[in-house]
Amino acid sequence: MRLDNKVIIVTGSCTGIGKAIARRCVAEGARVVIHGLEKEWGEEVVNELEKGKAVMHIEDITNEGAPERLVALAVNTFGRLDAIVNNAALVASSNVETTDLSFLRRILEVNTVAPLALIKAALPALSEHRGCVLNIGSVNAWCGEPDLLAYSMSKGALMTMTRNLGDTLHREYGVRVNQINPGWVLTENEKLRKSEQGLPEDWYKNLPAVYAPAGRIIWPSEIAAAAVYWLADESGPISGQVVDIEQHPFIGRNPPKNESAV
Repeated sequence: MRLDNKVIIVTGSCTGIGKAIARRCVAEGARVVIHGLEKEWGEEVVNELEKGKAVMHIEDITNEGAPERLVALAVNTFGRLDAIVNNAALVASSNVETTDLSFLRRILEVNTVAPLALIKAALPALSEHRGCVLNIGSVNAWCGEPDLLAYSMSKGALMTMTRNLGDTLHREYGVRVNQINPGWVLTENEKLRKSEQGLPEDWYKNLPAVYAPAGRIIWPSEIAAAAVYWLADESGPISGQVVDIEQHPFIGRNPPKNESAV
């Protein structure tokens, strides 16, 4: 019970990585605020969790006042707030030709501005209990795939924000801020996105070893297992850190250019 009695907001937790993190938090003793856009999916998550351990809020995280409403729900329902997980994100393909400014602004609003807004709204409550923030980034923050320009920009900005606030908020408010950067994860939305890009429905069952040395890509539950360390007291005074979670070295990797990959 590494998160015993902690209260945690997990944005984007009606599906995918956020849902897996919320499930794991409750299994470790926490109470959670489930958040997202999909009411039916959110209700399913709440109903499967231990009674009294979860409450739900359905709203676009970029709406005016949405962060404050999430914080108020957590405090009014459970009496405190110990951590927030900024997981909600908009993943959409674009390159330099297709990234118009309105599209870029929307991606940044969801993936970068909204996490900062929630941190600001939650800071008084988090500071009261020397809580923490865990931002869910992406390995695309380092450069990104050719068709993920706007998304990669937003995650790069989030990574810089994590390091900046991980220093200042820790010193000035006693609130730690860290980030994990998942690699390729088999979420419901990723299955759908790749199918929409023309891959067969079972594309994830037969991947080249250069992308999936393990023979498969990462499961959401494996990201959730990593998240618990940063939300628990056992991570102690560690703040301002960004950790990539992928099944191969990411920065500086130079795959072989032979028949196994080309």
